[in-house]
Amino acid sequence: MEITRIRALRGPNLWSRQTAIEAVVTCDESQRDLRSNPAFELRLRELFPAVGALVGDRPEGPVSMAHALERCALSLQAQAGCPVTFSRTTPTEIPGTYQVAVQYTEEAVGRLAFSHAEALCRAAAEGGSFDSAAALAELHELDEDERLGPSTGAIAHAAQLRGIPIRRLTRGSLVQFGWGSRQRRIQAAEEDSTSAIAETIAQDKDLTKKLLHSAGVPVPRGRPVGDVADAWAAALDVGLPVVVKPQDGNQGKGVTVGISEREHFEMAYRTAAEYGPVLVEKFLPGQDYRLLVVGNKLVAAARREPPQVIGDGQHTVRELVAEVNLDPRRGDGHGTSLTKIRIDAIAEARLAAQGLTADSVPVSGQRVVLRNNANLSTGGSATDVTDSVHPEVAARAVEAAQMVGLDICGVDVVCESVLQPLEAQSGGIVEVNAAPGLRMHISPSYGTGRDVGQAVIDHMYPNGGNGRIPVIAVTGTNGKTTTVRLAAHLLRTQGLRVGMTNTDGVYVGGRQIDSGDCSGPRSARNVLAHPDVDAAVLETARGGMLREGLGFDQCDVAVVTNVGAGDHLGLNYITTLEDLKVLKRVIVLNVAPTGMAVLNATDPSVVSMAPHCPGRVTFFAQDGQHPVVATHRAQGKRVVFVEQGDIVCAEGAFEKRLPLARVPITRKGQIGFQVENVMASVGAAWAVNVPWDAIQKGLATFISDQQGVPGRFNVFDYRGATVIADYGHNPDAIAALVAGVNNMPAQRRSVVISGAGDRRDEDIREQTRILGTAFDSVILYQDACQRGRADGEVLALLRQGLEGATRARQVEEIHGEFVAIDRAMDQLQTGDLCLILIDQVQEALAHIQQRVAAQRPAPAAKPAAGKKSRKGQVATAPAPLAALTQHLA
Repeated sequence: MEITRIRALRGPNLWSRQTAIEAVVTCDESQRDLRSNPAFELRLRELFPAVGALVGDRPEGPVSMAHALERCALSLQAQAGCPVTFSRTTPTEIPGTYQVAVQYTEEAVGRLAFSHAEALCRAAAEGGSFDSAAALAELHELDEDERLGPSTGAIAHAAQLRGIPIRRLTRGSLVQFGWGSRQRRIQAAEEDSTSAIAETIAQDKDLTKKLLHSAGVPVPRGRPVGDVADAWAAALDVGLPVVVKPQDGNQGKGVTVGISEREHFEMAYRTAAEYGPVLVEKFLPGQDYRLLVVGNKLVAAARREPPQVIGDGQHTVRELVAEVNLDPRRGDGHGTSLTKIRIDAIAEARLAAQGLTADSVPVSGQRVVLRNNANLSTGGSATDVTDSVHPEVAARAVEAAQMVGLDICGVDVVCESVLQPLEAQSGGIVEVNAAPGLRMHISPSYGTGRDVGQAVIDHMYPNGGNGRIPVIAVTGTNGKTTTVRLAAHLLRTQGLRVGMTNTDGVYVGGRQIDSGDCSGPRSARNVLAHPDVDAAVLETARGGMLREGLGFDQCDVAVVTNVGAGDHLGLNYITTLEDLKVLKRVIVLNVAPTGMAVLNATDPSVVSMAPHCPGRVTFFAQDGQHPVVATHRAQGKRVVFVEQGDIVCAEGAFEKRLPLARVPITRKGQIGFQVENVMASVGAAWAVNVPWDAIQKGLATFISDQQGVPGRFNVFDYRGATVIADYGHNPDAIAALVAGVNNMPAQRRSVVISGAGDRRDEDIREQTRILGTAFDSVILYQDACQRGRADGEVLALLRQGLEGATRARQVEEIHGEFVAIDRAMDQLQTGDLCLILIDQVQEALAHIQQRVAAQRPAPAAKPAAGKKSRKGQVATAPAPLAALTQHLA
């Protein structure tokens, strides 16, 4: 068995809506049916019993070594505590080669699970050993390191339940919620609206106390100190016992409370000084409480107990601590609900104050405290008291948070009870914390857990907001880029700031911020992360879906322009039209339940996607009587079609007409494929509620030139001839272009074409077979990139397609795209039409534009046909582009 490729699918993909590791696995003949080797399964289950049965539980066909790898990778993650359930193995058209997909929740864990699964399968096959316990421990530890901590995780979980999209920006706790202009960010339990000034105040405990005192909030007396002598003087001034802590600290680090003896005090001072300047303050007697304030509300409260053990008269303190630490809720970090108790210098000092050491055996029932501070991070425990907090105590906590300026704030209170006001019991607020830990409220040691994650999300997204912006995803074989650009233009006409991705680049607010083929998930994520984007229109090409999945969890609109005869078949195990249909269907499967799929009614492969859409469906076709359109309309559902020179948008009794005469891109409806692109774009804009006046204005102002839609039916006037530049590179695109140019007048028609080497032989031949019936002259050129083909191989296939051509009589072969363009343009005469199928879009368009700009002035227009000139000669008809322009005007 050999794994020849492995990659992470980070969004909804060909296999599922879950993230997954996908591998291509090759098995030799003996590994393709494990029924012939029952000893393998027995050995595998001995090494890792949790894998379960393999042979006999898959009625769809033989179980191969690839299936065993799949099962092991999933089971290893599940046994390590990862919440994964999905996996799949699919044979390819190559015998013995399989695609294996296994869900992951953390990418690094998923990759490691695959590595361990491969080692496990090899050990079972070769009679080797495999330490499953060590592998599971490594996976579990990595999962602990990689996944979000309890505080961030609780907020992220609440966001997911609300339907808010989530993107983790770092391996740490920096997370983006929402998209575009509606995005918010958190880091741990701190949100993006928290100011740096508020955080600075919270870190300075002395300044915090001064501000709270000025607001009438009770706080303990104390001050910053310069050295141990000054610290002891401050302690005597405020009165023993005291608390010694860093002036800037968190998580209870360096804090010692309840100090009455000089020796203990000096030890506490040295511990606090390790974290910076030291603060000494009066010890307030009573219980330690943490009150959580979100916005202007108290949302949770917990009584914290210091780390402690109860003596049994038999075991030492050290042994009792070890026994308590066996609690599965206790971990080494902050990933679990409780933290293990440590015996360190602070614990030993606290034990000494009780007349004990770590090796002492406390009597039965004796309460042994190992720290006076009750932070969970130092081994403390928590009991929920949210329902017991007196309104005045809650009010003081909210005042403290607002005085400091924190939206999410942990307020530490010391008092005898939260059942009565602080002032009535000499209680006080001892600290105010930015980015407070939430785990004591989520999973308290005792009492009811509180959904504080939801409280944070309710504050960040009030009134049920989900942080989403309208997202339109467009896929298909042809017309994607034009549809994307036109749909984006319609949204911009409404006044929205639009982010757009396509094969030409990434655009935000009309400005290009990236170039190249940007139709994949990385570019989509970049647009959705941009704060100036109110709506996104994303070209979603097959390559990106195969490579990494979608760049979004769901879209509001999925547009499928067509599938036709397909394109790029034979690449990446997409070998049939059915394979391509299933892949293109991914965006339809991931339409929001409230969303819309806009589908081409004349393409059976596209129509078959409709039942898979979680939302509603709009069908479009030029023929309003097409059975799919007619049936859909009869059911009162949305359709877009052409009737009497208008695009008609209908739903139930509603009907809106958009005259094609006011849509320049269609040339009064003469360019059929552009009419289809317009219908798809209108259907998308309608689905996201763009006003009709904005749609009409947008259609009227969208021009298919090299600035508006580069490489998509760009028309130039050159010496009285018509030059059309287009990027069409598959048979369906060529057929659509031929249908379009056939509606344009011309005396002689020529075409310039190359072929992409990554297409099938029959697809390359079919392109020139179509062109040979529509053009008088054909120039074949070979470009710089043959995409795996030998020199001259593509040209030979193109020429084969012209064998027996019914119209093409002149065929030339030229090396170099620009040389071929120059050759074709040099041959043009007034009244001719030339279609140039460009490969290097921007460069070729610039070259053509340069030729057009440098052309000699065209001869003066002659009188209309049959009309005598001043010399008595009969004039010819005007140039075709000029005539067409006059006609359109």
